[in-house]
Amino acid sequence: MSDSIQPQILVEIAELARTLGHAHRVALLCHISEEERPVEKLAELAGLSLANASQHLQNLKRAGFVDARRDGKRILYRLGSGPVMVLLGGLQQFAEFKRAELRQVVVDSFAQPSRLHGISREELLLRLADGGVTLLDVRPEHEYALGHLPGALNIPLEELQGRLGELPQGQQIVAYCRGPYCVLSRDAVTMLRVSGLKARCLESGYPDWLAAGLKVEKTG
Repeated sequence: MSDSIQPQILVEIAELARTLGHAHRVALLCHISEEERPVEKLAELAGLSLANASQHLQNLKRAGFVDARRDGKRILYRLGSGPVMVLLGGLQQFAEFKRAELRQVVVDSFAQPSRLHGISREELLLRLADGGVTLLDVRPEHEYALGHLPGALNIPLEELQGRLGELPQGQQIVAYCRGPYCVLSRDAVTMLRVSGLKARCLESGYPDWLAAGLKVEKTG
């Protein structure tokens, strides 16, 4: 063990990792990263009972990953102070790295189309500088209002088929949503390509963009 690493720090890191060592807690944290939400809504989104969601949220709260406040009879949860978004982004990046290693051995029929049609954050920044793409946010309108990529057009996925005429015909469209584990942007790209439009999906998503400290816009 390096002399520069204190044993107590290692214990604290292990405790934090243990808190996140449950898929339901990570799911709840991802939903909270999108916006402040009441426990009832978080339970619904995560597919949990109210009691189960509350228990997981209390664990996250004790570790400092989330904060809570009372709004009348409701308890609202938001991200805790500190680089929680950076941590989430790092975990997602490492998971993607491991999945990429696995795809070298076994072809993942679900992930392969996304890989072929995806665009990295770095490439997107270059394309935006050239003015060669249209950004399409396919998340629900209230999530878009809380924060979105600069200049992005918001058309929720369920409205996309009926609003294709609002999209430019000759320019490439880059769709994005909540991140690599959200299927909204991939479904949007499939729909756009079937309709004859040039489209790719952002490999990451809005939370990753925000965690990187890049500029965002809000409405309302």
